[in-house]
Amino acid sequence: MLLEMKDISVNYGKVSAVRNISISVPDGKIVTIIGGNGAGKTTTLRAMSGMVPLAGGEIHFNGKRIDGLLSDKVVAHGIAHVPEGRRIFPDMTVEENLRTGAFLRRDKEAVENDLEGVFTRFPRLKERRRQMAKTMSGGEQQMLAIGRALMSAPKLLLMDEPSMGLAPVIVEEIAVIIEEINAQGLSVVLVEQNAELALELADHAYVLETGNMALEGPANELHDNEHVRAAYLGV
Repeated sequence: MLLEMKDISVNYGKVSAVRNISISVPDGKIVTIIGGNGAGKTTTLRAMSGMVPLAGGEIHFNGKRIDGLLSDKVVAHGIAHVPEGRRIFPDMTVEENLRTGAFLRRDKEAVENDLEGVFTRFPRLKERRRQMAKTMSGGEQQMLAIGRALMSAPKLLLMDEPSMGLAPVIVEEIAVIIEEINAQGLSVVLVEQNAELALELADHAYVLETGNMALEGPANELHDNEHVRAAYLGV
């Protein structure tokens, strides 16, 4: 198992955000976490990437315990996070944004090869490599955020609401990108309000409700689950 969260809990002050949840991510698979607003999805991803401390439980990645590590150390282990809202650096160029993703790497030749790989995957970024990031469209900024994460050469990519605020045609494009990245061997954890999209892309799914684990199982089975269909698919 590439990543295992065992009975983790996260608090914000006196508020319990997630309670005793366990999530496993097999190597080479797409795992999705769905749920309503305030369910604890983003908090769970932030715990995976070391951005929030645990109140309880353990996180193991690639056979090593990583809870308690600072986020840069988590990145060094091979976890990259594409945050909600993209969080690109608006006053830096596209290329400068991408190079920040490789800030921990010392293999300069490999970094240059990976930069060209990102430009091959996202031709629009190559066309705009000298352009200020803030002048790009929402879809282009999402591609930039994904490309920046890929520049860290991760083994696991965490994606928080990649379809948020994007036109349907761009959402379809992002979905294809996720499938292509995964097909090349990169594991993905996808948090997504668009449950239909998430369950179509994922191999395995977890449903969070108010910080608790409500359901889990193969994504195709949860897609047909009556509770999931009523609560998240609008059926």
